[in-house]
Amino acid sequence: MKSIFLRATLVAGLAVAGSLLVAVTVVPLLGGRVDGNAWLMLILCPLLTALPTSAYTFWQGDRLKLAHRELARTHAQLAAAHRRLAEKASRDDMTGMLNRENFFAMLDSSRRKTDRGALLIIDADHFKKINDSFGHLTGDAALLEIAAAISRGVRSGDVLGRIGGEEFGAFLVGATEAEASVVAERIRREVEKVCFQPASAPIPLTVSIGGTICELGATVSELMRAADRRLYEAKNRGRNLAIVTELLSAA
Repeated sequence: MKSIFLRATLVAGLAVAGSLLVAVTVVPLLGGRVDGNAWLMLILCPLLTALPTSAYTFWQGDRLKLAHRELARTHAQLAAAHRRLAEKASRDDMTGMLNRENFFAMLDSSRRKTDRGALLIIDADHFKKINDSFGHLTGDAALLEIAAAISRGVRSGDVLGRIGGEEFGAFLVGATEAEASVVAERIRREVEKVCFQPASAPIPLTVSIGGTICELGATVSELMRAADRRLYEAKNRGRNLAIVTELLSAA
């Protein structure tokens, strides 16, 4: 308020000065003369009009600036909330990994940017038995342990998703067959060494992994079918096994 009064006073002073300047320069040129009452009017009229008018204008301007700042802050908060909601909607509630839809969308997007990489499908072994024997809460805890082990096994920049109840996907960006095999085996070992003991006796956790190299021009469906075939092969060969091959050899 003090700032508004000072600015309004300055404007009123300038108005008075302008009025007096006109009186001492223009009026004599026109053959007129300014007497005592005229001088008073020259001072009071601009003072009484300019002071309240400019004060109100400055007050309104300050209100508009404050409203603009509040609007900008609210807009920033809404944008941040929208980003958080979009991020939450793209994630699996339990593991925090990408959900199925967004994992495949990310896989498709990444495939458009590079002609190298590998897709791994990771499936928990005997998971139904854990649920049936110990309950779904124990099964959920086991899934969290497996998800954490998978995250430790992949490299920085690789894309992870939960694509089924106990099935996970990993896109290894730019990986060769040899590199993908190393990562897949590391994931298998990370899960195998988890000490999961929700009750009196430990429950062994293992995964079977099927993988394929992402060849140029291959669709996401083709990659999934190839990785699934290697996953079924790993299951049929006794589980707790990782098999990664090129797409053509996986056919």
